[in-house]
Amino acid sequence: MELDPILLARLQFAATICFHFIFPPITIGLAWLLVILETGSWKTGKEVYARAAAFFARLLALTFTLGVATGITMEFQFGTNWAEYSKFVGDIFGAPLAAEAVLAFFLESAFLGLYLFGRGRISAAAQCFSAFMVALGSTLSAFWILVANSWQQTPSGYVLQNGRAELTSFWEAVTSPSMLPRFFHSFTAAVITGAFFMAGVSAWLLIKNSKNEKARLTVTLALIVGFIAAAAELFPFGHWHAVQVAEHQPAKLASFEGLMEGQTRAPLLLFGIPVGDKIIGEVRAPGLLSLLVGGSLDTHVPGRNDFPPEDLPQLFLPFTAFHLMVGLGTFFIALTGWGVLQLWRRKLFEQRWFLYCLVLAAPLPVFTNQLGWIAAEVGRQPWIVYGVLRTSDAISRTVPGAHILFSLIMFTALYTLLLVAYLWFLARMVQKEAALFPAKEGD
Repeated sequence: MELDPILLARLQFAATICFHFIFPPITIGLAWLLVILETGSWKTGKEVYARAAAFFARLLALTFTLGVATGITMEFQFGTNWAEYSKFVGDIFGAPLAAEAVLAFFLESAFLGLYLFGRGRISAAAQCFSAFMVALGSTLSAFWILVANSWQQTPSGYVLQNGRAELTSFWEAVTSPSMLPRFFHSFTAAVITGAFFMAGVSAWLLIKNSKNEKARLTVTLALIVGFIAAAAELFPFGHWHAVQVAEHQPAKLASFEGLMEGQTRAPLLLFGIPVGDKIIGEVRAPGLLSLLVGGSLDTHVPGRNDFPPEDLPQLFLPFTAFHLMVGLGTFFIALTGWGVLQLWRRKLFEQRWFLYCLVLAAPLPVFTNQLGWIAAEVGRQPWIVYGVLRTSDAISRTVPGAHILFSLIMFTALYTLLLVAYLWFLARMVQKEAALFPAKEGD
């Protein structure tokens, strides 16, 4: 049986980026939460802030290490499996990737060292500043990576010359139409991920000992920040991004919504099951899609039948990923909203069932990030650069499918071991922290 190198290369890239994408959102979100804790330590002088920050800083360091290691591997695939793509976009991608390394990664790495090893040796103000620079560096790193990826979604600031995309305006390439909506949508998702990570760990510590002062502080912080971020993810940032997709990638929106025929007063899908190229059992809200993406019931929304079949993504994956993402996002608002309400009522720490819910929900934003990536990237197909370069034309010509399959198997095995090791070290660090506050009688 002949192996399809295009399919295998896509599977390998999906496997490596999905694994890598576990860690940066946790790092970014957790880093900004640490800025809040360090600011509290600096401004109030209360030891509980500093001790809480010191514990979660160790978890940040563990997560950051895995993110760096897996990110480097991911980028090597551009030269091995996607040589034609690298030739085509090299003039465009060089600048943002260089900026990410020079302006973001080194900044983040240098101040992370100061932040981790300077504790007790530098002032509280310097400690707070180093935490801020780590958070800023991680966010800038995401910004430049999203500049490159957003250019693939909505290319701008270039001309086609000599079979390549050549840069004509760095500013236009950086500010491509999808860049800002995608950045704020992704950044807010990272804050949610960090908040749920902190909430889950803190909830577990409170289950072990409800009087743990550090865990009470951090679960309170995580729930408040998580609720604000989850609400902002829906509106304005989720809505902004949907409007942008409707304007610049209408075939993707039609696939997300399972909309077959273009129409005004287009309905918003509330429920449906994709089967082949159809949606069965669908429940729709009349006119709501037109209103949401165009501000008017008379807005015309194209359907999948308005595009040539060869220019459409397959329906199942982007449709399913998008709707699961939206459903989980709504759940995040409800869960954190309930938590904030119980904080206001001063009953949160009495509700052990809710603490268990926070522990179980901790990995869900990571899964939701993966769904968002699948929806965005599979929904862009068959284009690797939207409307300009097809994925089938971007593959390396000389790498046989058997070689890609072998490396895919090796990567999968290695990353499985790394994930098991990460979870083991994480659990051990949390259990060690819990042992410092053993359960008391009555807990």
